[in-house]
Amino acid sequence: MDVRKTVLVGHSAERMFDVIEAAEHYPAFLPWCAGAVIATRDDAEVVADLRVDYHGIRFGFRTRNPKRRPHWMAIHLERGPFRHFDGVWELKPLSADGCRIDFLLHYEFDSAAMSKLARPVFDRIANTLVDRFVARANTVYAPGSPPAPAPGTALQGSPGTGTDSTASSTVPARPDLDPRAAAKPNDPVTRSDPS
Repeated sequence: MDVRKTVLVGHSAERMFDVIEAAEHYPAFLPWCAGAVIATRDDAEVVADLRVDYHGIRFGFRTRNPKRRPHWMAIHLERGPFRHFDGVWELKPLSADGCRIDFLLHYEFDSAAMSKLARPVFDRIANTLVDRFVARANTVYAPGSPPAPAPGTALQGSPGTGTDSTASSTVPARPDLDPRAAAKPNDPVTRSDPS
């Protein structure tokens, strides 16, 4: 499956990049994400363990994502139930408070059974992903919002062996992102059961 999406947004490339890169906050606004732990993060790369639990489909996977803030981040599968899982986020500044997002994701499950069960759900996840990140940025950077407090730790839960859960204590503070800025239940983009 290939997903390609281009959108123009009223947020700077830096702000959008920070929302996209901060996987530890995904459970706060991605209804399919049951857990996220940053295994490692530095200026060149972020490695994250994610757990999917959505409409009865449950699995975990790890991505290793090289990055160049604020313009580019690749997505590469390190482990999980996929034969292929690669993508790229490209953010092109248009002004001080606007950018263009180009998103590409290619994925294929590694077994026919997993593909039959999980692909319809994951197709929906992949096709709404960019919209959810834009909605998250709209919430986090809403005019008049108080400054977000620095998160203490990442949300717990690792799809791996559990040895990575201590990595959350090494996640640098991201004062511009508030993990408590949860989805509004009646918002069609951020509610837990998108139509």
